Formats: sequence, structure tokens, C-alpha cells
Amino acid sequence: MRRFSQRNSLVTLSEINITPLLDLAFVLLVIFIITTPMLEGSLDMNLPGQSTRPEVRPPKVEDIRTVEIDRAGNFRLQKRPLSLDQVEAQLVADFRANPNLIIRVRGDKDGKLDHAMQLLDRCTRRGMTQVSFSTELKQ
Repeated sequence: MRRFSQRNSLVTLSEINITPLLDLAFVLLVIFIITTPMLEGSLDMNLPGQSTRPEVRPPKVEDIRTVEIDRAGNFRLQKRPLSLDQVEAQLVADFRANPNLIIRVRGDKDGKLDHAMQLLDRCTRRGMTQVSFSTELKQ
């Protein structure tokens, strides 16, 4: 009887022909090289209709009023210390003169949220809905 050694079976496994795999890789590479410039090119199109969305413009500096609230709940409007009632009255007067008014609220992180919510409530009751809250970015 003839015996088969395990060494011969291992030798045949190590002789895998990778030429077809390399051919496939090169063909795919050529296809991607050819098609990539075609994908980057855009088509000149004349789309029907017009957009109904209004043009977005950046806010003007004179449209922004900054209200600062410190830790103790003291209000400052444009760096002038005022009470909450005075801030509300001034913002209402400014809003009547300029309906594009944007109110920017800056509050101390350790301050109570209640102070900012009182201001926000008074603004929304008066029709001033463009309110933004500013935070400090950590670097």
C-alpha cells in the first residue's frame, strides 16, 4: 500500500495561483479611474419653477439687542444695568421701531434658569419671537 504524507497536501495548498485575482484588481482599478471623472462632472440643467423660500440674509448689527443676566439675576441691556421691567419696556419700544429685532440672551452658567425664562416669557407675550441664547465656547 501506498502512504500519503501530510507534507504533500500542505505543499499543494501553498501553490495557489493569484494571477486571476491580480487581473480582477487591475480591471476594477481601471474602471474606477475611468468613471471617477465622469461622476465629478455636473450637468447643465435649467430647472423649472422658482423657489418660494425667501432669501436668507445675515442679521444686521443694529437689529440685535443683547441682554446679559448675571449669577444674581441682574439684567443688563446693551451693557446698561436695568430691572426686568425696564428691559421689557426698552425691548418693546425697540421692537415697535424695528420689527426685525433679534434678542440675544447671555446668561451666567451658574445663574438660575428662571431669570432667563421670565425674560423669554415676557418677550413672547409681546410678540418678540426671535430670541437666541448665547453660550461660551470652550477651547
